[in-house]
Amino acid sequence: MKLKLEYVWLDGTQPEPRLRSKVKIIDFIPADGPLQFQVPDWSFDGSSTMQAEGISSDCYLSPIRIYQKSELRHGDTVYVLCEVFDSEQKPHSTNMRSRLGDQENDDIWFGFEQEYFIRQSHKGNLLGHENEYDVEPQGPYYCGVGGHIVGRDISDSHLDKCIEYGLQIVGTNAEVALGQWEYQIFSKGKLKAGDDLWISRYFLFKIAEKTGRQIELHPKPKLGWNGSGMHTNFSNSTMRYAGNRSYYDELFRTFGKRMNEHIAAYGSDNDKRLTGQYETAPIDRFSWGVSDRGASIRIPKPVSETWRGYLEDRRPSSNADPYRVIYEICQTLEETDKLFTLNYK
Repeated sequence: MKLKLEYVWLDGTQPEPRLRSKVKIIDFIPADGPLQFQVPDWSFDGSSTMQAEGISSDCYLSPIRIYQKSELRHGDTVYVLCEVFDSEQKPHSTNMRSRLGDQENDDIWFGFEQEYFIRQSHKGNLLGHENEYDVEPQGPYYCGVGGHIVGRDISDSHLDKCIEYGLQIVGTNAEVALGQWEYQIFSKGKLKAGDDLWISRYFLFKIAEKTGRQIELHPKPKLGWNGSGMHTNFSNSTMRYAGNRSYYDELFRTFGKRMNEHIAAYGSDNDKRLTGQYETAPIDRFSWGVSDRGASIRIPKPVSETWRGYLEDRRPSSNADPYRVIYEICQTLEETDKLFTLNYK
């Protein structure tokens, strides 16, 4: 039978990469046992993706993760997420995933809360904002149901697609602003977390494309309304099991010390969102607080009672590259572990 291998990769657009894709058709003979088939490397024209010059334009796609249905049928699509390598078969300079190393670390868990707006069409009005005179102020939209909620078809289709292809999507909801939605993705391991978030965005973009709509990831597409973030929940085994307040204090100090590195990796135009208003902390100050959605780091109340569990970094923007966010958080955790060992053991 025929299968469609849809290769997906990140291009060289700055300040954040864009998703690209192309399709290869292969013959696949089903057999008893695990579904296995060859996913070959492929190449593409890097001069058309801001990743090469025309005189030496070949770049290479190296498959890193496969997303497929539990049962494959003739004509099904298998999504092949790839890293980009240059003409010398080295990780391309735009390949942020390669900075995370090639060893998975299941000790680190991530949960992304991806917010987004929907536009009525490509570069069109935000969905539901076509006639400003008919738009109610913020208030009825968060987790709302009924005629004032728009875009649920996109959110529901995306949820079904993620489940169908094995992503651990753990929830969705209408957000605070009209035409704004959120979904949550959980993954164990730094590589898988970034991979799953990128492929979930790819699914979302394609669903919107088929309906003539557009997904807007700008962190502040409309002044006077809540912006969009990619709140990042994270933990390691020390946070989950040790119950040590001193470790968390060391972690907060290290986050504060590395504030500039984090902000630089947390998405472009984030200064328009991180103003200290609309449930955000000011971009130039680091803070933490229990149940405080106006802090840089929110401590869930149950965690503050036991000092066991995860933290929520509320600063990453909706357009941030998750690989860069993961890298900075992992760097902070590693530095905290060294300082904690030095100071308390």
